[in-house]
Amino acid sequence: MTSPIALTLLPTSHDLGGFTVRRVLPQKKRAMVGPFIFVDEFGPAQLDIGRDLGVRPHPHIGLATVTYLFTGAIDHRDSLGTFQTIHPGEVNLMTAGRGIVHSERSPADEMAGGARLFGMQTWLALPDALEDTEPAFENIGCPALPTVDDGKVSAKIIMGSLWGQTAPTTCHSPTIYADIVLQAGGAIPIDSPADERAVMLVDGDAAIDGLPLEPYLLYLIAPGAKPKLESMSGARAMLLGGADFASERHIWWNFVGSSNARIRDAADRWNRGAFPKVPGDEHEFIPIPEVPLTRGRT
Repeated sequence: MTSPIALTLLPTSHDLGGFTVRRVLPQKKRAMVGPFIFVDEFGPAQLDIGRDLGVRPHPHIGLATVTYLFTGAIDHRDSLGTFQTIHPGEVNLMTAGRGIVHSERSPADEMAGGARLFGMQTWLALPDALEDTEPAFENIGCPALPTVDDGKVSAKIIMGSLWGQTAPTTCHSPTIYADIVLQAGGAIPIDSPADERAVMLVDGDAAIDGLPLEPYLLYLIAPGAKPKLESMSGARAMLLGGADFASERHIWWNFVGSSNARIRDAADRWNRGAFPKVPGDEHEFIPIPEVPLTRGRT
């Protein structure tokens, strides 16, 4: 019998002093899944009272960032003048295009009790025609995101079309992304016709066609397979993917591009202070890393 799982990817864990970030893309075995070129899972964790998440202003080009929380809250500010607090079940989609700067901080009321962190941050590469698009930001609240619910499974569609429902979130290329919560005995088909699909278990226990999943690993579904995701005692899993990306992509630090020349230009602009400032967070920034560009992944 053919396995529905084509490839299993192990994350690299980073301890950031009180919480863990697990990065499963990109890596040598696999650079992308659909447009997803970067996949981080963080938490669950609770920071010390008074401590800020404290991601200082930093730049991006050639990608769209998607922030999605299970618990906690994050204050987003960017160089467009956006200020948005993201809460669980909402979507923050920031399209960098030719260049944007943003910061991520813990809200004051969260810090007062010890900020909680549990969620996903992913980057989606932009197609060639949109690499130089104007930067943009959108927040999609919980009521706007469709949910498929049969009493045993509640699947929220974050991006794209799944199970007969379509999210209003902007997709720059064909994309699927969903938050699946299974009760004990719950099951749901992973039957999207997307070219590339992957599942990550983030809580509880789950299996794909009887094959147990380990937390935080990324399981790529075999092309054409229509397996069943199920749980004996309850679980939460993320489904992500989309169309096979049409052209090569390079990634280095916070930059994604169709060429290293684009990335070198962005690094030079950041070094020269040529990116715009973040209103309300103008005084700090993350300096360019002392890592050669040759470490960028294609």
